[in-house]
Amino acid sequence: MVEYRIDRHSGVATYVQIVQQTKQALHLGMLEPGDKLPTAREVVEATAINPNTVLKAYRELEREGLVEARRGLGTFVRKGLSTTPADSPLRLELDDWAERARAARLGRDEVAALFTAVLEKHFQGEPS
Repeated sequence: MVEYRIDRHSGVATYVQIVQQTKQALHLGMLEPGDKLPTAREVVEATAINPNTVLKAYRELEREGLVEARRGLGTFVRKGLSTTPADSPLRLELDDWAERARAARLGRDEVAALFTAVLEKHFQGEPS
């Protein structure tokens, strides 16, 4: 099951963070078709956000065809987005790189800026 982490200082709407984290879990194979998402109540208890925010995120995921709400049962993954397993060698290399960046005393924003710049260079013009 996915555990949402909300960054209140990111400038990204809370419901968008939930959508993004769910998609990330789908891409990494951490969520697969048939898996149940946490209930709105569970997310609220873990993150102290408004239940309507969770429901808005789940509705967006449903609109995109990624999840489906089953009345009285919860919200379930309809389709996966996994192309690279969470334990792929590329992830391990990226993990090593992030450790080196942290050891070099780079902050989260600096690492994100570096990574984004490299993504833009190599994937310019491609859809997300």
